[in-house]
Amino acid sequence: MGSAGGSGANQSPGTNPAGKRMVFCVKFQREMEGLDEVPFDGHPLGKKIYENVSKQAWGMWVEHMKMLMNEYRLNLGTQQSQEFLIEQMDKYFFGEGAALPADFVPPGAGH
Repeated sequence: MGSAGGSGANQSPGTNPAGKRMVFCVKFQREMEGLDEVPFDGHPLGKKIYENVSKQAWGMWVEHMKMLMNEYRLNLGTQQSQEFLIEQMDKYFFGEGAALPADFVPPGAGH
């Protein structure tokens, strides 16, 4: 018994024909290219991000994180700063900050 192909329905989830790993991005609410590796390997949030966040959304987070680090003058050598950033990351992707604001303008497309 073989499986009848052609529809792609039996294709393993998470890949596209070009071999890129795809995820349903929580930020953009659509299928997009996923990260190449798990961020914060060993932390539960890292796996959740790997499975639910696109490369593009991760890039947006990195820019947001830089702003937080500068605004709050964070020292990533301290446990307190690390925990603060992880909490902010969780909120950014999965909490009240998960959806893009209606007036969102991508970086570089500004005024």
